[in-house]
Amino acid sequence: MTSTFLQRVLIIILGLNIFQALGAQEYKYEIGGMAGGNLYMGDANKTSLFKGINPAFGAVFRYNANFRLAFKADLMWAGVSGTTAGLKNVFPFEEEISFSRNIMEFGGHVEFNFLPYSDKYGYLNTQRITPYLLTGLGVTLAPGGDETFLSVHIPLGVGVKYKVKNRVNLGCEFAFRKLFKDNLEGKAALEDPYEIKSSAWKNKDWYTSLMFFITWDFGPRNRPCNNAESIAF
Repeated sequence: MTSTFLQRVLIIILGLNIFQALGAQEYKYEIGGMAGGNLYMGDANKTSLFKGINPAFGAVFRYNANFRLAFKADLMWAGVSGTTAGLKNVFPFEEEISFSRNIMEFGGHVEFNFLPYSDKYGYLNTQRITPYLLTGLGVTLAPGGDETFLSVHIPLGVGVKYKVKNRVNLGCEFAFRKLFKDNLEGKAALEDPYEIKSSAWKNKDWYTSLMFFITWDFGPRNRPCNNAESIAF
């Protein structure tokens, strides 16, 4: 048995150990709450990103596949509001229109951490804080108004998460929601007011959320046996 063969075996074993560690977060799941602000962008607000901020609250559940990849589900309640008063663009109607309504969202997100995220496994260069990107798919429901609004949405966003201590995570997330229908406002006059027919990707409403969250880790991957000596074979 040559030394070259032994070196190759050691390299393979080391590589397998690193692979297992990368795919084995200490805890599989997170659950928690979030709160922040929600912002509307549509026919009554085309350019002002932070105009008319409304409160938003929700719950979040996350599955950590490994240090870099996580899958998240959220359930959010938020407000949207706006007005045509003071806008420079000219509408085909003379009266000013204002609206205010609540929306509910259920979303599924994929998150990619820029840094391997954990407060342990320092030999793998893990970090307690990391920025991340997210995308996914969700559904938005807004009851009331002239008609109930229901649309699929695609979220696109960025965030940062910080592990304060074992099992406790804090974070902040900023994400756009691209809707595939018009009239999130719930006002018939603002549903395609210029009668410009277009695809589902153009001239539709958006909303944006800035959320702060806190989550608790649970579901250890490798639970130690505390009664190993008394096991009967």
